[in-house]
Amino acid sequence: MSQPSDIGHRAYLVRIVQKIAEPAQAILGYQELVIDEVREQGPIDALPDLERVLCAAHQLNLLIKQILDVAAPDMKSFPMLDVNLRHDLRTPMNAILGYSEMVIEDFAETLSESVTADILKIVQESRILLEQIDGKKALISTDVGERYGDDVDGMIAAEVARTIAARASTLPEEKGRILVVDDTASNRDLLARRLGRDGHSVFAAASGKEALRILAIQECDIVLADILMPDMNGIELLGRLKSDDRWREIRVIMISGLNDAHAVISCIEAGAEDYLQKPIDPVLLQARIAACLERSRWRERERHYLAQIEVEKQRADKLLHAILPRQVVKRLAEGEEVIADRIEMATIVFADIVNFTEFAAKTPAAASVNMLGNLFMRFDELADRFGVEKIKTIGDAYMAAAGLPDPHPDHALAAIEFGRALLAETARPTDPASALRLRIGINTGPVIAGLIGRKRFVYDVWGHTVNVASRMESCCIPGHIQISQSTFDAVAGGVADARQVVMDIKGIGQFTTYLLAH
Repeated sequence: MSQPSDIGHRAYLVRIVQKIAEPAQAILGYQELVIDEVREQGPIDALPDLERVLCAAHQLNLLIKQILDVAAPDMKSFPMLDVNLRHDLRTPMNAILGYSEMVIEDFAETLSESVTADILKIVQESRILLEQIDGKKALISTDVGERYGDDVDGMIAAEVARTIAARASTLPEEKGRILVVDDTASNRDLLARRLGRDGHSVFAAASGKEALRILAIQECDIVLADILMPDMNGIELLGRLKSDDRWREIRVIMISGLNDAHAVISCIEAGAEDYLQKPIDPVLLQARIAACLERSRWRERERHYLAQIEVEKQRADKLLHAILPRQVVKRLAEGEEVIADRIEMATIVFADIVNFTEFAAKTPAAASVNMLGNLFMRFDELADRFGVEKIKTIGDAYMAAAGLPDPHPDHALAAIEFGRALLAETARPTDPASALRLRIGINTGPVIAGLIGRKRFVYDVWGHTVNVASRMESCCIPGHIQISQSTFDAVAGGVADARQVVMDIKGIGQFTTYLLAH
């Protein structure tokens, strides 16, 4: 591998080459645009002179290429620009400048603004190139041992050398599983041995079909695929890999003796990571494989992180569903910021443990909390069974609602059946909570329901209906359910054991209620 000093010297030479080649390439590119636009929009009479400029631009680029081809293949030296070379370069340059200026003068009134601007760019690039040609007796010394200069170009080259050296020292030595696909046995053997020396696990296939059979049973990180193969060419194999969910993430590097831009474009568009021409430079191949493996590892890490994020999201969703009704969670996910509904008819349930204060006073705190938690957990299960929505717990009281967030035609009856199940749950003789007794109050009517708070948010209900349900509970006889007249009417007399009671309720006055036993 090249030493950083060699890399810096070559970078300096390339920098000098760019100062000659790039203006010439820009001249040719702009001139092609100018001719295309003039052919479309006119003036047609300007085309002969513009064609002469194009011909001179091609001649200029050909001369520069011939000069550069004289340089050593490893770019260790650069030819001096002698008098003859400078003369040869000035000839097309003079034609470009002369004809371009003539076109601007002769057709100033009929040229479009964009064409005029492009021709002026050609003139500008031509003058820049002339300065490069005439500015130095020799652009670079032919002495390989001479250090590159301390000018801007030299500093840029030195910085590039330092960056490459630092990058080379930090590259991880990734090892991967590589499948070599080539119908020529010697090519397969050489690639396999070379990659094996680098520590990779290598598999070989003589055809595209054999490669697919291997991939069906063996995981691979990279596929090196030749293009020119019988039965299934490399581009077809690439398409099969990228269209299959099992193999889409495999990195594919195409290798071929086919030096054709269309083939390269087809491979890259089909999903190939790279295209290497035979004979393959082993150093370049090593770098390409290292880069592919690094990208694969980052992709694996990304998938791992995404999986972790999905797990955390599911945990968060599960927690959110434990706190809020399913319909409310869905509305939040769809982007609603304010959740507030007026429910025309719903039934509110309050259930309070009558003697919990005395129980808690003589029971260890952990045992009290554990008992209450277990009891309310069973209440939650009963709420799910009867289609009732738990609203919240307030100390030792449990609040629920039927008929919201979604309407429920039998909400009043569902609330009563839920209340009876709560009484039965606390009356089980084997239950440690059997010594506890409930008071349950139920009322039916319109309510407002919505989500409040940004921290520790809660889905809650408000309104007169809620206040009356609370009064039904506080005035109820322990071990019974007390329902309001509106609830009784909602079930249309569907409770045979109801006993009518008229009582004076604070803040409401005379109020007809119905007492139910479980």
